[in-house]
Amino acid sequence: MQKRKLGNSSLEVSALGLGCMGMSYGYGPAKDRGEMISLIRTAVERGITFFDTAEAYGPFTNEELVGEALAPFRGHVVIATKFGFKFGPNGEQMGMDSRPEHIRQVAEDALRRLGVDAIDLFYQHRVDPDVPIEEVAGAVKELIQEGKVRHFGLSEAGVQTIRRAHAVQPVTALQSEYSLWWRKPEDEVMPTLEELGIGFVPFSPLGKGFLTGKIDENTTFDSSDFRNIVPRFTPEARKANQALVDLLGMVAEREKATPAQIALAWLLARKPWIVPIPGTTKLHRLEENIGAVAVELGSDDLCEIDSATSEITVQGARYPEELERRTGL
Repeated sequence: MQKRKLGNSSLEVSALGLGCMGMSYGYGPAKDRGEMISLIRTAVERGITFFDTAEAYGPFTNEELVGEALAPFRGHVVIATKFGFKFGPNGEQMGMDSRPEHIRQVAEDALRRLGVDAIDLFYQHRVDPDVPIEEVAGAVKELIQEGKVRHFGLSEAGVQTIRRAHAVQPVTALQSEYSLWWRKPEDEVMPTLEELGIGFVPFSPLGKGFLTGKIDENTTFDSSDFRNIVPRFTPEARKANQALVDLLGMVAEREKATPAQIALAWLLARKPWIVPIPGTTKLHRLEENIGAVAVELGSDDLCEIDSATSEITVQGARYPEELERRTGL
């Protein structure tokens, strides 16, 4: 497995990470714990060293799962987790909370659940409009000085927030959605990351599964699956967006790859400081995703994909309105 550095930082990780959220949360019922531990350990054996979790996934159960799975590999893998939400007594999400005292408490809890001495990469999960980002960055800076956190990250933040945070404590990575069907980060965010030397960690690099080609207008999701409330996943939108999957399929056939591998290879070819974190709960999908690292798209391939996608208008918003308001601040 190739390695990449996240921006100008010293944090080196596998070119592809593993998003662990769906093992516990978001895409239907939580999966079998033993099977997921086995999958995470297989990922390590295949060369993946970068794992993504958050207290919000579950909540709390995903951190515990990742911590147990990676216990035999401490010191050889990088674990990213996140702070920024508050939860009720039954685990229900109750808005945002990035007050410095809360960040400190989340860090202590995450260290315990993950079973580590330090959090490798600690992201603010979403920008909190009620807490100045300078205070957030300052709180993480203190945790770094104390040796409890190694690197500071932001998730779905806009360029002004990134700049203000970076001035207080260097930001190692920004995590945001980025894929062939969500390219907005190219407008302002990516040039800012390049200027400041910040790595980029795209989540949902396969369009929440759509770019694999295994979802069509007739696909049904479990009642607890997040995609049921996503406008881009209405049957009408899926039918319209099939054109993008057809394009990937055409390129994949020529490259002797799969649509998912082309979607990931496209991201890897964009910048050397991009590290996608596709999530999966299936071994054969893990193997398929890892195979994307060996797919090299040349400049002609990239031009062809850009030209073809410029003719395709993706239908449907990527989030319901209330969730979209939490992004890009």
